[in-house]
Amino acid sequence: MEIFTVRTSKREEMIEITSRVQEIVRNSKVQSGICVVYIPHTTASITINENADPSVKKDIINYLSKLIPENANYSHLEGNADAHIKASIMGQSRAIIIRDGRLVLGTWQGIFFVEFDGPRTREVFVEIVPKIPQGA
Repeated sequence: MEIFTVRTSKREEMIEITSRVQEIVRNSKVQSGICVVYIPHTTASITINENADPSVKKDIINYLSKLIPENANYSHLEGNADAHIKASIMGQSRAIIIRDGRLVLGTWQGIFFVEFDGPRTREVFVEIVPKIPQGA
């Protein structure tokens, strides 16, 4: 398993981590299997979405903020209840197929770390699970 850090600079932002995850896959030398990307945080998430047009990231953050506003009379008193809700909706892990030593992502897809309670320094865990050959 590999662990790397992501430093966020805003309360809410999306940071693309595709190249770092692909580097870990390449270094693993695994040709076929699954790559699991996981974060151990309750106010951040991992998602896969379009990485060509930066307005997509902005739209995702803005729309989630409209759906789940920062201050909405929450019971959780730390001031980050919205971040917990957003992170729960988005999720803390993604599994991506590995084929021919590369992540199987669509033309416009990228892997994103999504911060909802920054700025912070966060950890990303990447586990490579090789395909077990048939008959093994």
